Amino acid sequence: MEPTLLTSPPATRSPRGRRTSPKVRADWERLSQEIRACRRCPLGRQRTHAVVYRGSLAPRVVFVGEAPGAEEDRQGIPFVGRSGRRLDAAIRTLGLGAGAYGVLNVLKCRPPANRFDPKAARTCRPFLDRQLSLLRPALLVTLGAHALRAIDPDAPPVLTAAGRLRAGADPPLFPLIHPAAALRSRRWSDRWDRDLAALGEWLRTGPGTNL
Repeated sequence: MEPTLLTSPPATRSPRGRRTSPKVRADWERLSQEIRACRRCPLGRQRTHAVVYRGSLAPRVVFVGEAPGAEEDRQGIPFVGRSGRRLDAAIRTLGLGAGAYGVLNVLKCRPPANRFDPKAARTCRPFLDRQLSLLRPALLVTLGAHALRAIDPDAPPVLTAAGRLRAGADPPLFPLIHPAAALRSRRWSDRWDRDLAALGEWLRTGPGTNL
């Protein structure tokens, strides 16, 4: 049995005053069922669960990761392992309540050895585009190099782009390194904290206050 999708309750308002319409919820459920049933690439035939989304259907911010890991594959929910705990701590630091954010991945199925699969990402891309079209976030936060490149192919390397708003994107894009990197060493943990502080400052005092 596929896991239950984690979303906000029916007809909830986001911090921007949006209301999730019955049509959006119905369209989202149809799309989610398509993702769960997809076998268009080898990853779909090897997975335990497709990993769709967790969070609000009217999010202010959507965090875009690269691919599910072992725990995500087991539960069918994005970012529930060690990286997910680091991300959830960051979300609390940013002051984003449960109705203000969502989390998803470019790849909907776990790749072997957790190695990002660009070919599978191209197969998954229509799903990602449709998800973002329904969610209509005011800001995308990419997590890691592959997520950044999938959303913005013209972006510089993630270590150059992370911590700075890419305002030319629609919606605006704020890259971060992957939270897994922040778990590997003090150096990358410090970088994660520094870039997260820049994101929080932009959300509090910059144009992001109007998101």
